Amino acid sequence: MYRLAYLALAALAVIAFVLSLFGRVAPGPLELVATLAVLAAVCIAVDYAAQHVLHLHWRLESSLITAHILLFVLRPSLEVAALIGIALAGAVASLSKYLLAWRGRHLFNPAAVGATALTLLSIAWPQLGASAWWVGTPALAGPVIVLGLAVLWRTEKVRVVALFLVVAVAVAVVRTTVQYQEAGLAVEIGDILWAQLWSSPFLFLGAFMLSEPLTLPPRRWQQMTVAAVVGVLAGWPIDVGAISLGQERALLIGNLVACAFSVRTAVRLTLESRTELTPTVRELAFRSHRRLRFQPGQYLELDVPHRHADARGTRREFSIVSAPEDHPIVKVAFREAPSSKPLSSYKKALAQVTAGTDLAVTGVWGDFLLPSREASPVLMVAAGIGVTPFVSQVRHMRLSGHDRDVVLVYVASEASELAFREEIEAAGIHVVVFTRDEPQNLPPTWFWARGVRLDAEGLLRVVPDISARHAYISGPPGLIAELAPALEKAHSITTDAFSGY
Repeated sequence: MYRLAYLALAALAVIAFVLSLFGRVAPGPLELVATLAVLAAVCIAVDYAAQHVLHLHWRLESSLITAHILLFVLRPSLEVAALIGIALAGAVASLSKYLLAWRGRHLFNPAAVGATALTLLSIAWPQLGASAWWVGTPALAGPVIVLGLAVLWRTEKVRVVALFLVVAVAVAVVRTTVQYQEAGLAVEIGDILWAQLWSSPFLFLGAFMLSEPLTLPPRRWQQMTVAAVVGVLAGWPIDVGAISLGQERALLIGNLVACAFSVRTAVRLTLESRTELTPTVRELAFRSHRRLRFQPGQYLELDVPHRHADARGTRREFSIVSAPEDHPIVKVAFREAPSSKPLSSYKKALAQVTAGTDLAVTGVWGDFLLPSREASPVLMVAAGIGVTPFVSQVRHMRLSGHDRDVVLVYVASEASELAFREEIEAAGIHVVVFTRDEPQNLPPTWFWARGVRLDAEGLLRVVPDISARHAYISGPPGLIAELAPALEKAHSITTDAFSGY
């Protein structure tokens, strides 16, 4: 995600430079080059020094992302005083990652902190410059949309940012209309709407700043709440003395709201054991230093710092296998790639982690949660390692004494790959197994779907009452698409697609 965000911002900077040659954007080409050079140098230097002191792994992409965002937020310049202000903004932005942090995650968007600090300094020293958000121009609107969508698609935040844009634009249109009417000017709603869509910084703010995963809360409704709050404050800036609560200041307030939701989800874990569950599935058991708050079905992001990280970075998402009742033990599982397939740098580093090693969980996210009403019948469809969130859920059911009507359809390549059999058997739920070979010693509540192919028709055959059940499916996107005609008949559908590591 970091590599993709950096490449998108770098591409946008190149486009802005080309447009500046033709006078299509406010800054000149030399102003852009000088400003980016100062920001990159300062952000890299401060991040490197801070991470060296704190013994953290250096992430070059993080430094460059901060520098590029500030390039579009601040006012580029060739003046010495303004470049000093730009350098100060970059330094404050980078330092905020470490000084304004709690349990491994920064509380505020770093670029927003840097821009706000410079704006405050400009009250006393206007020659230092301030935030300008020159990125809000029709010439850059198209590139911001295309490149921003690439980032949002990867981070699965399209709907969150879409809500922010709707709220921000709607509020801004109302505000501008009121101002026009108070000034006695004619109101053309179409022109106002067009200006807010293409000549405001909302697109950039949403795509590259609001969407930052480390400053968003874990649940979708919480993320929507933050998006709405930021949208209102960005669309209708509130004057506070010499400055206003608009744009980056609005985002900082949204970060505070997000912090209230998620401040307890970042903890450190100590690896206790590594277990081989099947020929390809491995389970890692950790001891949590503090209570990790999560709901069965959610996933955590595990940071494994290592040198020479490839494009996929040092963090991965894992569904939590253990139940909240297992605290302080936290378990995750993953499928080990075949020996013929090249391993990512993350997988290699994870394989070398030994018992006693501390790793950081940067957060817990996810809405793959069972219905709040225990009386609601549930269908679980799991393919391979996709069974992990269901293991957490059925274990929680057993340990908490909850009784649900659950049918689990469990797909594996062969019987030896049926992970967590003992845990699922202990829950006493009905299980339909799809494997090439017949599993041995199946309990009475388990059924091997001999001769039945798991497609939409096969799913309807083994679960005839699907229309009465809330369907949950965890597996590769291809399987979800193939089962869609049958799943559409369910009472509701919740998916947890993954593409592997």
